[in-house]
Amino acid sequence: MGMPGACHHDHPPAQPQPQMPLAGGSTGEEMQRHALFGGAIQADFPPRFEDVSNFRDVPNNQEVFADASRDESIVVELLEMKADVADADSSRWFLEDLMREQEAQAGSAIESSAPIASSDCPHFEPSVVRSYAVGSMTVSKGRQGAEALNVVRVYLANIRLRNVHTDVLITVNEPLFISDRSESAAAAGAAGVTQAAVQEASAGVLGATAGGQVFQRLLSSFQVNDWGLFGHQ
Repeated sequence: MGMPGACHHDHPPAQPQPQMPLAGGSTGEEMQRHALFGGAIQADFPPRFEDVSNFRDVPNNQEVFADASRDESIVVELLEMKADVADADSSRWFLEDLMREQEAQAGSAIESSAPIASSDCPHFEPSVVRSYAVGSMTVSKGRQGAEALNVVRVYLANIRLRNVHTDVLITVNEPLFISDRSESAAAAGAAGVTQAAVQEASAGVLGATAGGQVFQRLLSSFQVNDWGLFGHQ
């Protein structure tokens, strides 16, 4: 994804700002550093997530990883900046847009949204806007119908890189309920997320479920190594 006007800078860790931190602790899972977009970006997440581009075509502006055994996925997407979307509403706006795109059914809702503290996503300058939104979507997989609806918790972060006119979206999808008629059921079975964890996640406690913890680690490790990815020569 080439975008003109990028500048290549070294970005030291930013100092914490008075923003809402992401609550919760370590996943307890093994983590692995992954090179994204040919190494131009790096981030840590569990090695159980496989690169989907090994199995099907993925758009050039996306990196997609999935754990079929849990029906969980990670998507990192680079979009031309939506200049008409206010910073304060950006993560919520992108999650609402995703719900429309996925044709989410009744019962889908955004449960919380807030700025991300610089200390929780530290590899950018303090002026970079970082926010997240959490919601649940009632959707069917692929072209399956209403008889195969699943409930998926979605964690979405938006990092707004104004210097390269780019909105970075980091999304983690974690099933809360998998229909026995869903094509995911054979591989993943029923999602093992407790009701207490669901309630905590709904209240904005991101570390309450494994998906929320993976989301936290993605944000804390997410770093741009080569700003030429965005079109700087």
